[in-house]
Amino acid sequence: MSVVDIGSNSIRLVIYEGMSRAPAILFNEKVMCGLGKGLAKTGRMDDASVERALAALHRFKALSHQARATRMYALATAAAREAENGPAFIERAEEILEHKVRVLSGDEEAYFSALGIISGFHDPDGIVGDLGGGSLEVVDVSGDTIGTGMTLPLGGIRLSESSGGSVAQARVIARRHLKTAGLLKRGQGRTFYAVGGTWRSLAKLHMELNNYPLHMMQGYEISYDQAMDFLTYVVTTKDTKDPAYATISKNRRNLLPYGAVAMQETIALMRPSKVSFSSQGVREGYLYSLLPEREKQRDPLLAAAEELAILRARSPEHARELADWTGRVMPQFGIEETAQEARYRQAACLLADISWRAHPDYRGLQALNIISHGTFTGITHSGRAYIALANYYRFEGLYDDGATSPLAAIATPRMLMLAKLLGGLLRIVYLFSASMPGVVPRLQVRPSTAQDTDLDFVVPAEYADFSGERIEGRLQQLAKLTGLKLAFRFE
Repeated sequence: MSVVDIGSNSIRLVIYEGMSRAPAILFNEKVMCGLGKGLAKTGRMDDASVERALAALHRFKALSHQARATRMYALATAAAREAENGPAFIERAEEILEHKVRVLSGDEEAYFSALGIISGFHDPDGIVGDLGGGSLEVVDVSGDTIGTGMTLPLGGIRLSESSGGSVAQARVIARRHLKTAGLLKRGQGRTFYAVGGTWRSLAKLHMELNNYPLHMMQGYEISYDQAMDFLTYVVTTKDTKDPAYATISKNRRNLLPYGAVAMQETIALMRPSKVSFSSQGVREGYLYSLLPEREKQRDPLLAAAEELAILRARSPEHARELADWTGRVMPQFGIEETAQEARYRQAACLLADISWRAHPDYRGLQALNIISHGTFTGITHSGRAYIALANYYRFEGLYDDGATSPLAAIATPRMLMLAKLLGGLLRIVYLFSASMPGVVPRLQVRPSTAQDTDLDFVVPAEYADFSGERIEGRLQQLAKLTGLKLAFRFE
């Protein structure tokens, strides 16, 4: 399945493995065509940009065919919708692609942007802002409910051109249009979800300036105060020779001040608790809309983790047993999980054996890298750190080293504690079960009746031969971590 996304600044081809709750991307290519260039002044898409876009569409069609995509979806947004020569461009695009191009209205853009956030965040609550080259869509979202939305002529290219290249004038224009966006005030204290290439570039710049260790855009968060200070810096700085700016493409770099003005004026009206950046947008929201209702209800994180378990674990059934068993065991260690923490623990168990084919000396590091850098959605950065670290500890032991320190820095103290506890439990049960199903559900953890023990790991007598020095050593590692006296008891 392939999707062609014709935006005002860039056009993109994404080829997916299939239609699912967490689709894997097989191929992804973007061309910065700038179809919205000059639109604010002339009412037309730039002729050179149109020809460049059409040339890219020829390539996208060939690539889609080469990848054996059985279905194609083509979407176009503000530039094609508003330009005088938009219909002619769409007609030529359809001839090249041999496929209908759906030109989204402003309301549809807002709607699919909201669906993109619903598809990529667990139980979202706030205002979605999707900044394209030609327009800004804002829409209220709470859980899977989409509220009021609207479109504003504040895209990065349009704001740059309509202001005559003056950032100060761009701010005047942004304020004038945003006065009509009363829905923003309903977002106070909630989350602002930032969508769109220019805003993702701002997030990337913020990461670089702050030496942030995890370069994953999805779910990257900064507080309202941090955002306002940073955006002021982007608008006022003249030092774009800072090495951090080199990570941003030249096409995006020129639009950063205008994207910063648009975001700053938007969140100044909204006053959210935080800004959360999203790699999911209209394209992903549109695909989500095509899913059966039952598939929409699946947790995207757990769906992706289970798919990886099926592909890479020795026994996906064993992974599922671990997810259930650890849920029963956590309360015995005094842990009352939140719903979010329970999701992360289940995902960690599903992913706990995906690196078993690596050399034993590198299994922990491979698990850490796959999980921390994987394209998971429905997860915060601290949650990603929890899952990755738990699996590193499961292989390498319950201590921190140079490999764990970057992720440990972004995990909350509680997430770090949970990761070590879960890692300690996994170290025991993987030895106990030989990584195969059928045994772990028979293992119970309960308060001990012995005076010198706090918790017993109760094992059916028929499994007495599983006892040994190595598994006992791992039990005592967990005892040292938790400060509890632990023992195996066979009955």
